[in-house]
Amino acid sequence: MQQYRLPQIDVPKLDLPPVIRRVMEETEVRLNHRPKLQKLFHNCFPNTLETTTKLLDDGTTFVLTGDIPAMWLRDSVEQVVQYVPFAKEDKELQRIIGGLVKRLMMYIGIDPYANAFNETANHWHWDANDETDMSPWVWERKFELDSLCFPIRLAYLYWKETGRSDIFDNGFKVAMRKIVDLWKTEQRHFEQSPYRFIRHNCPDIDTLSNGGLGMPVNYTGMIWSGFRPSDDACDFHYNIPSNMFAVVSLRQMGEIARYVFRDLAFVEEMAALEKDIQHGIELYGIYNHPKYGKMYAFETDGYGNHCLMDDAGTPNLMSIPYIGYAEVNDEIYQNTRRFILSKDNPYYFEGKAAKGIGSPHTPPDYVWHMAFAMQGLTATRDEELMEMLDVLEATDADSGYMHEGFHADDPSVFTRSWFAWSNSIFSQLVLRALDRGLLNC
Repeated sequence: MQQYRLPQIDVPKLDLPPVIRRVMEETEVRLNHRPKLQKLFHNCFPNTLETTTKLLDDGTTFVLTGDIPAMWLRDSVEQVVQYVPFAKEDKELQRIIGGLVKRLMMYIGIDPYANAFNETANHWHWDANDETDMSPWVWERKFELDSLCFPIRLAYLYWKETGRSDIFDNGFKVAMRKIVDLWKTEQRHFEQSPYRFIRHNCPDIDTLSNGGLGMPVNYTGMIWSGFRPSDDACDFHYNIPSNMFAVVSLRQMGEIARYVFRDLAFVEEMAALEKDIQHGIELYGIYNHPKYGKMYAFETDGYGNHCLMDDAGTPNLMSIPYIGYAEVNDEIYQNTRRFILSKDNPYYFEGKAAKGIGSPHTPPDYVWHMAFAMQGLTATRDEELMEMLDVLEATDADSGYMHEGFHADDPSVFTRSWFAWSNSIFSQLVLRALDRGLLNC
């Protein structure tokens, strides 16, 4: 089995855009009283640009995930999203982010079912023996609903921040069309979908059962997903946070279609799809828990079965306000949050060094830096935000960077020393604390 080939990719170190250098200089002064946090931000904030970003001759931008030589649709967006608020006046940063949007849309045009892509059509694959309709451009072809939402999120935020609409070319509209068509197909996966995925000689979470179709589902109006945002197979194939994200993405695409492309028929089509998904979430995705009251399930099959958990990867249930689906004070969200941060969540772990959310993607008792950052970004109290920042500062294993998961008893036992997304979301939390005046001397 050809797995994790790790060929070398030449990523020249970029000169940081002027606005990013300015933010770093200003932040260094503002964090002078917290030298370790100052060092962490100095390392983590530019990490994506310095180590994973490549400007290509066609005007697009390739962003590898870090220690894997491929670009994930999801990861690449979250690796750069902390730079978007600074893009309005900086042409170099606009070139980077605008180029990434165009690259993302190109990849969706090639294969909207794939989650990760190569820089060129070089036939590199995570596993060359996967049974699915592979392309030489595709590194991995796990269909994850959220992977199509993140590029829309980046384009929309960039548009709103800068006012620039040059990213909305014909390739963008073609990608939107492919997204909507695929989502409508996957509302009726077993009846209409061409997608299959089988991987051999692997853990169960890396492949789909039932001949690559996945477990049976009932029609709900929601969109079927083969895999979770963690790249692990779904237990029940309607992943609730990913469907919430699709609702938000349809609203954003609808706004783009209305004001940029002036395509009112497409706007109406997306509004109808959004309504179907929203109805499905409300009818099938809410679980009446005897302890927490009405809360969101993580997954359902539409037959009355629910998976009650939360995973560290975004989008998860913790991230509902972050992705823009509901306000942080929403009652059902707060009930869900209490469940997530309790031992009733099977992936909530407590140890000597930290307590928080892990994932079936990593071993038991491993908690994730990303999860602490997301908990801080969605906190209603400044005290909780600062508590998460303190945990992150204390658990870097003196490496100067964030990681994926680490053992709750010992932060020096961790996965992925080079994981740019984790560095980026940590940086978002630091910037949030600074904006709120929580890190003043």
